[in-house]
Amino acid sequence: MSRHTMLMGAVATFALCAAAPGFADTSGKRIALSNNYAGNSWRQAMLESWDKVAGAAVSDGVVAAADAFTTSENQATEQAAQIQNMILQGYDAIVINAASPTAVNGAVKEACDAGITVVSFDGIVTEPCAWRIAVDFKLMGREQVKFLAAKYPEGGNLLEIRGLAGVFVDDEISAGIHDEVSRSNFKIVGSVHGDWAQDVAQKAVAGILPSLPEITGVVTQGGDGYGTAQAIAATDRPMPTIVMGNRQDELAWWAEQKAANGYETTSLSIAPGVSTLAFWVAQQILDGKEVPHDLTVPFLTIEQDGLEAALETTPMGSVSNVEYNLDDALAVIDPAG
Repeated sequence: MSRHTMLMGAVATFALCAAAPGFADTSGKRIALSNNYAGNSWRQAMLESWDKVAGAAVSDGVVAAADAFTTSENQATEQAAQIQNMILQGYDAIVINAASPTAVNGAVKEACDAGITVVSFDGIVTEPCAWRIAVDFKLMGREQVKFLAAKYPEGGNLLEIRGLAGVFVDDEISAGIHDEVSRSNFKIVGSVHGDWAQDVAQKAVAGILPSLPEITGVVTQGGDGYGTAQAIAATDRPMPTIVMGNRQDELAWWAEQKAANGYETTSLSIAPGVSTLAFWVAQQILDGKEVPHDLTVPFLTIEQDGLEAALETTPMGSVSNVEYNLDDALAVIDPAG
């Protein structure tokens, strides 16, 4: 059984009774989501998960509001202004996917000083007053290289596809990749930014390929594997092993190649539904729960034998996902129960 199957099986369908103990303390509370970017399928799935889970919580009377806002540009200054506007609107908690770990800290501190609970996730912030829900992104990078090293012990040349320049997640995954490469027989011979988007990755890879030697593997960040495959398929190069990022188009391409020629790879990413975990963490803090300021959640891995099952449950144009209910969140907050 793959780790994807175990994770998906462990997450129950969202169901919540408004009469459950403690919810009366948050029934009048308002939570806002501040999101810095929505230009790829992962971010769209993240927002859809928020609307589904947080929207149901509003309908059930758990909280009074759970509004989502996305900035028009991936700019920290714009997001800081957005947070300041949320302060003026009197939200009780702000959940943030941040453009920068440091550049919105001033606005986050203003929110904390105003008595507002701030929970950051995915793109976390370093301001001490905020809570952080993080994936070990460096480990995500290292795991890719470890997979390739097991497949190709003799090593070879790697192409690195990075995410959005200057964003914490991009820096952390890349650092993990380079750290593990330094312990292996691999060499990174090229690096481009795919911005976590297939079209951007395809164009960037097509641009760098003519200058590169033969490629054994491609290390990625999510939302870039299919675009990379399309760029390479347009040449006469042999197809390298491309690590995928749980997007439906990537999984579909992988399944086609697996059926045609036994193509083998792996796929991993943070689940977009982590936004729903952040919602429940914020709700629990507002409800008086003692919550550690730093929480870690596992990334979602799809292995060769779990590909078909993952593809069946991943909507066209979306991302393989896990959404959290209150019990899941309590298990993350206090793993000892």
